[in-house]
Amino acid sequence: MNSQHVYDACILEATARKLGNVHPGADFADMTFVHFARSAVVIAPIFDEPLGVGAMILKCIRATRAIVPVNTNLGMVLLLAPLAAVPKEVTLQNGIAEVLRGSSIPDAVAAYEAIRLASPAGLNDAAEQDVNQQPTVTLMEAMTMAADRDSIARQYHMRFSDVFSQGVPALLDGFAFHGSLEAAILECQLRILRIFGDSHIERKHGKACSIEVRKEAEAVHARGGFRTNAGSASAASLDSFLRIGKLNPGTTADLVTACLFVALRDHKLSATAPFAFPAYRLAEPNGR
Repeated sequence: MNSQHVYDACILEATARKLGNVHPGADFADMTFVHFARSAVVIAPIFDEPLGVGAMILKCIRATRAIVPVNTNLGMVLLLAPLAAVPKEVTLQNGIAEVLRGSSIPDAVAAYEAIRLASPAGLNDAAEQDVNQQPTVTLMEAMTMAADRDSIARQYHMRFSDVFSQGVPALLDGFAFHGSLEAAILECQLRILRIFGDSHIERKHGKACSIEVRKEAEAVHARGGFRTNAGSASAASLDSFLRIGKLNPGTTADLVTACLFVALRDHKLSATAPFAFPAYRLAEPNGR
């Protein structure tokens, strides 16, 4: 069933009208909703194969790059691979620490190759265990070294604490309030963005820019978020601001996908629940 949950999480995340991200009504110049949909189709079956975490990451990225010319899902795959490795009879929160403790140097070697193949934007040289070199530590250890500058790596270091303590509760609370999966996804994105910022934006545009985006997300929340007219209008303005500035909160999107996978896999949400959030209206699109 991992394959179905992975597919559903990826498609739901990409379909929701998240702030600053690709969705069916807002493609980027070089990246479209179709790229994300095709990527979801090709990686989902891999998650039912008996592979180690590193091998799964690498196989997913190879499959993705064979059908799309851009990096659609490296962060998602890095998050989903260890989560999918938790035995099915164990909840993800209870089982993830053991999976991470079991990571190996070969896992790191495979993950590094996947990262080089995906070639994410804004990737800089690291003082230790640089991705352009062969790692000499386990995947968990390598991620711990990068945890202060990358939110994906931080999840490995913190045993996915941000996902379990912030993202999933926001998702479930949003669904309970709105009765809409899209609204729940928007609430999840907003909470992650205002609490943690976005390391993809920080890598590409600098720390000051990331802090500004985080403050704008906090302002949306202060106006009621997606639960009030004022908050929704503020969210639509933030969406336009992100697109005009080409500020794509891509790491936040990856974390939202992981939150969706957790909620679906542990039967806290159903992919067949109502999706549409008609109360939310975006401003006129302004391009990327």
